[in-house]
Amino acid sequence: MRDTPGLTALETLRSLESGPRGLTETQAEERLLRYGDNAVPERRPAGRPWRFVRSLRDPFTTVLLCLALVSAAVASWGAACVIAVLVVVSAVLRSSGEYRAERSTAALRELIATTATVQRRPEGGAAGVAAFGVRAARAPGASQGAGFSGEVTTREIPVDQLVPGDVIRLGPGDLVPADLRLLRASGLTVRQAPLTGESAPVAKHPVEAGTDISGTDTSGSGAFGTGASGTGPDLFERPELCFQGSSVASGSATAVVLATGADTVFAGTYRTGTYRRPSGKGASGARGTRRTRPTSAFDRSVNGVSWTLIRFMLLTPPLVLMANAALRGRGLETLPFAVAVAVGLTPEMLPVIVTTALARGAALLARGGEVIVKRLPALHDLGAIDVLCTDKTGTLTQDRPVLDCSFGPDGRPAPGPLHWAAVNSLWTLQLAELPTPDALDEAVLEAAENDFDELLAYEGIAALPFDPVRRTSCAVVRTDAAAGADLRLGAHTLVVKGAPEDVLERCARVRTGGDGPASPATPAPLEDTDLDDAARARLARLVADRTADGLRLLAVAVAERPARPGRRYTPADERGLTLVGFVGLRDSLTPTAAAACAGLARRGVAVKILTGDHPGTVTHVCRELGLDTGPGAVVTADRTDGLTDAELARLAARTTAFARCTPEHKARIVEALRAGAGPGPDTGQGPGAAVGPDTAATPPRTVGFLGDGVNDLPALHACDVGIAPRDAVDVTREAADVVLASKDLGAIDGAIVAGRRSSANIATYLRITLSSNLGNVIAMLGAGLLLPFLPMLPAQVLVQNLCFDAVQLAFAFDRPGPAALRRPAALRPADLLRYITGFGLLNAAADLATFGVLVLAVHGSGDPGGQDAFHAGWFTENLLTQALVMYLLRTGRRSAEGRAPGPIRIAVCALAVIGLLLPPSPLGPLLGMAPLPPLYYGLLAAVLVLYGAGLARAKDRYDRKAAAADAEPAENTGPGPGASPQP
Repeated sequence: MRDTPGLTALETLRSLESGPRGLTETQAEERLLRYGDNAVPERRPAGRPWRFVRSLRDPFTTVLLCLALVSAAVASWGAACVIAVLVVVSAVLRSSGEYRAERSTAALRELIATTATVQRRPEGGAAGVAAFGVRAARAPGASQGAGFSGEVTTREIPVDQLVPGDVIRLGPGDLVPADLRLLRASGLTVRQAPLTGESAPVAKHPVEAGTDISGTDTSGSGAFGTGASGTGPDLFERPELCFQGSSVASGSATAVVLATGADTVFAGTYRTGTYRRPSGKGASGARGTRRTRPTSAFDRSVNGVSWTLIRFMLLTPPLVLMANAALRGRGLETLPFAVAVAVGLTPEMLPVIVTTALARGAALLARGGEVIVKRLPALHDLGAIDVLCTDKTGTLTQDRPVLDCSFGPDGRPAPGPLHWAAVNSLWTLQLAELPTPDALDEAVLEAAENDFDELLAYEGIAALPFDPVRRTSCAVVRTDAAAGADLRLGAHTLVVKGAPEDVLERCARVRTGGDGPASPATPAPLEDTDLDDAARARLARLVADRTADGLRLLAVAVAERPARPGRRYTPADERGLTLVGFVGLRDSLTPTAAAACAGLARRGVAVKILTGDHPGTVTHVCRELGLDTGPGAVVTADRTDGLTDAELARLAARTTAFARCTPEHKARIVEALRAGAGPGPDTGQGPGAAVGPDTAATPPRTVGFLGDGVNDLPALHACDVGIAPRDAVDVTREAADVVLASKDLGAIDGAIVAGRRSSANIATYLRITLSSNLGNVIAMLGAGLLLPFLPMLPAQVLVQNLCFDAVQLAFAFDRPGPAALRRPAALRPADLLRYITGFGLLNAAADLATFGVLVLAVHGSGDPGGQDAFHAGWFTENLLTQALVMYLLRTGRRSAEGRAPGPIRIAVCALAVIGLLLPPSPLGPLLGMAPLPPLYYGLLAAVLVLYGAGLARAKDRYDRKAAAADAEPAENTGPGPGASPQP
């Protein structure tokens, strides 16, 4: 359904074939069949089979499947079956974990609105369009005026049964159930924060065609309701339109439904996933650009590690075949051994370890009732984020204002304005009979609760509630205790409160002097002077300065009028007022916001605010949160329109908050942070010269985004990990990777810690496994070239890998040390390659030393019995060295001297027992192994002691380097997504 600003309300009703009395039941049923239910299209949850298949779509799982096929091709059925089982177990764990998370999220799903109050006219009754002008002034539902036959019925219906053309009624607290055009309104203000990010309620009222609305297209070419591409800031500023996803803050209204279901702006934004990039050097200028989900930090890490391993595995079998063919004259008979070596290099348990570690972390978070991880890799991304972008309203601040100050016209603190503002709020609420109190009135009364007895000294006479057109409210009071007061017996006092510019228009005098309210309880000397142009200019500057500090100001004025029993007060009486001062309100911070921001900073996560609010408001919030508010720390988003992506990345890196953000701005800022930027091209400086902030390189960042509105959808799609609170709008919660039980940033801190624990365990597994496997492969290649027989049979390699893989599951249940939680953790292939190369060579040296021990301890290696003993000796040494690697590289020497973590100690002991007892057991001969002489165990103990000492020394050196890198100032290095995880 389309709406054009050039149409009047009457013409809109006619285009909908409706009228101010609404539709008949028959018409509503027909339209429900034509347009469908008024429900946002939901993404169909993936079934278990598709989730299983999707869990196989990562490079490393593909590598394992290829190895399984190669193993089967060379008749190595044992290796093929083991690899296939590990892949299936990993896929089942991941798909079942994501299915449970989806069910938990579905339990949190709330309808946008449950019921709506709709007008329906009787069958055969005229729509009453011709009598609209008369009808608007009469009580709804009455059968009056030409063309009206029968009575209008008003009833509650489920919102999914609303259709275009329905006439509905709105009241305070109602959620707007569809896209609407207002027919009548009284004091209506609407919260559009889920759509625009603007925290302050927006005044809405009906307009006629051709009305000049600032920022609104009145040419008749605008349209909406057909998708997101028709939306823009000017659309939400049209006062006669209300949109699905917003809510009524105050007032009441009658409106006609323009669009429902998939045709609403709300659903269109979600359905198309489109956005409009701002025009400028960094933007293409195209509207409706399709946004696809970028590669996450987890995907980048897995891809990098996988391709590193793929290169090793593709290189290993040909080297084994060529070396054996050249030096030993062996041919394809060594192919099974070559495949076994490649399998030995592969950390087959990686998919299982990754899935188990992430699933365990997600389960612990869900069990605590704070966080639901919908996509398991998102937990890793949470641990890797070093920038958290968030909206302000409802996340850092509560959805209610609090009083900040009360000051007189001279700018000095004074209690008088707060006193009179409280009088206005109290009697407006009492006499106007508002369904729900206004948030500003509640804040004023809460601040004045200690003077409540003084407020009750007045008697309320009349009240004119807040009107979004005149933007003021008025209370008329009198007092019986006139002695010593400024109020004369028999006089009424008008107390007007509202927007400063509107109240000042109605003022003729200004009250100065005194340090308290002129009331019977606290008399104070006051002086009223005329309000000339110079005074008005001075007051305008005062208002502008305080507003720039982030305050929401209300001006307060009074006037005395002779008592006039029986005569009603009207807005026309709000004239010739005397200004008594101003009250300033600010957004109330959530109780844990400041502590959470400080905690995130200690963990190396920078908090950046992207909001649609006023720059002054954002600066004030940043100051209270302890965030940087220096020069250039808070900028308006329109400044980014003319910047290239690289320039925007540099600006975003040094900026704390962006104000006046549109959804497109938020998405582009997030993308710029993720991409980073190299040094600027036009530095004009020689080597060693200082680089300015506009040209300095900025590293790519791993970015999380916390949002709850439709306006946050583009940013949620652009970031590495999207986060939404449970009370976010449905489409935002569906698009998020992580759902919070509340908007508390403290819950995010806990989720980040859980993500870093899981990531640290995964990184520890990779480092230990790959370094040990690389050492074994190097040693087997060397021994294979020197020995007249294979150093280990394929079956022995398979059993060794099975034993090592089984005990490595303990890494998924480990608790890493505090160092792993201090900085963002993500896998970086280059660092991993250096680590496994260094420790792998050390492991290979120990294996080759064992080769010498076996030559000394095992005689007659040329006969089959000697070969079996050699195989048994190397099998035992491999398992013992791998147990030593698990113990020392995980905990370090100092921790090893004390107490290792429970899962690791149990795993290490189990691996050592298997390595010592399996060769002499009855299973040994079946695997081609024979008992070993006692001399071998003595010499092996010496090798293990030397190897352990070398490992501990190398580990201490690595830890010192990691600690030094971690201690570097964040502004010089930036944590970045490639920061090495701590062991």
